[in-house]
Amino acid sequence: MSVPPAGTALAGGTNGPRALRPLLDTVLDALTTGAEDRAGPLPPGGPDTVARAVRDACHPLLPEHGTGPHAALRTLVHTLAAGAADPADPHCAAHLHCPPLALATAADLAASALNPSMDSWDQAPAASALEALAGHALAALVYPRAARPDALITTGGTESNQLALLLAREAAPHGSATDPHRPTRPLQIICGANAHHSIHRSAWLLGLPAPLTLPTPDGILTPDTVHTCLANLAGRTGPLLLTATAGTTDSGAIDPLPALADIADRHGARFHVDAAYGGPLLFSDTHRTALHGLDRAHTVALDLHKLGWQPVAAGLLAVPDPTTLAPLAHQADYLNADDDTEAGLPDLLSRSLRTTRRPDILKIAVTLKALGRHGLGELVDRALAAARTLADLIEAHPRYELHSRPTLSTVLFRPTGADHTTLATIRRTLLNDGQAVLGRATTPTGLWLKATLLNPHTQPGDLTTLLKLVEGHIPR
Repeated sequence: MSVPPAGTALAGGTNGPRALRPLLDTVLDALTTGAEDRAGPLPPGGPDTVARAVRDACHPLLPEHGTGPHAALRTLVHTLAAGAADPADPHCAAHLHCPPLALATAADLAASALNPSMDSWDQAPAASALEALAGHALAALVYPRAARPDALITTGGTESNQLALLLAREAAPHGSATDPHRPTRPLQIICGANAHHSIHRSAWLLGLPAPLTLPTPDGILTPDTVHTCLANLAGRTGPLLLTATAGTTDSGAIDPLPALADIADRHGARFHVDAAYGGPLLFSDTHRTALHGLDRAHTVALDLHKLGWQPVAAGLLAVPDPTTLAPLAHQADYLNADDDTEAGLPDLLSRSLRTTRRPDILKIAVTLKALGRHGLGELVDRALAAARTLADLIEAHPRYELHSRPTLSTVLFRPTGADHTTLATIRRTLLNDGQAVLGRATTPTGLWLKATLLNPHTQPGDLTTLLKLVEGHIPR
């Protein structure tokens, strides 16, 4: 059998690794030179400068005759790396955008090379078994007392929240004895102003009423406010879903889960917790108690491409029992024919709203196996310790004010007395200069700069330098 040219060689099979090896050398070299050219957390110059650099390097992107694999890889990977916002840089700290572990990234290469499609067993025999095994292991962290906890693999917190709302909608009564096609009153969602935007968006996508949004003046839901709300809704609306957050996007705050679970029980409401950010505290012996009450939720969103150091995407929706997932059942004869399922072939189509999906579980499973709960817990502890160190530095600095002590790895701060325009200008100046990537968060007390520290190897000196960079742009 003749060997195909390098540009058309396949990644799988026994010859695939041989074809990949020299290409990987080119990719790794280009990643290195691109990062060296960037020399910071993101490229300087702003959007127009970056777009022009990409056009100049890559045009024409579809030539009549190709450049060959090594030249194309060298050019495009170098260009992408040189123009990247690099979450591995300790001054790239705006978003819940983690630097992935090299270990997980290497596993992701294998997933791409093998290319299982997780919509039928005959496309992903081993990957489907691994997904079941790892999903159960992670769900058991959330529901340690459940006999058969389970987890769906998702693209992240947004998809997990949408699935949770869908399952709540489908668990509600439908129709009546006299007219089963006549719907009862729709599910009413109650959430805090601190909830992730995907709660509102998912309600819209699912045709549900707009969520009833309660104030969170201190960044978290107040149990008394929730109790009063649910009591006032009694008999006036359809079934209820109370959603709480364990790790808000703006500040990393955690709602009082045990009290909210009690209130949901008292009023017969379903309970969902968006723990996309805070869920990995379950790995940590030091911090896992902050999630007390999480196991009382009917559904829990988790996300390991935040405090889990996985390449995107790595989300999960955990449930205490697989029967909770029954409403997702869907049948397509070419993927999960009834007789195939009855004969023992696993039904993968009913475990997602997507059809074709990547084996994202491989990188997660490799990380779990390599580091174990304690190893991952140590990384969580380091990230949270870095946030506390930054808070200490801010409190000790005469030109800064701290919003509050960090709950997770997010720190809100600002130059003392700075107004909205000044803060926004400082942030954009740092971005355009390529010096630092800081986020922004609006609270009842105004706008704040946001540092989301997800690099577990960040040192105190990195944080001191970050504050000096900001200080250099404070108006005198």
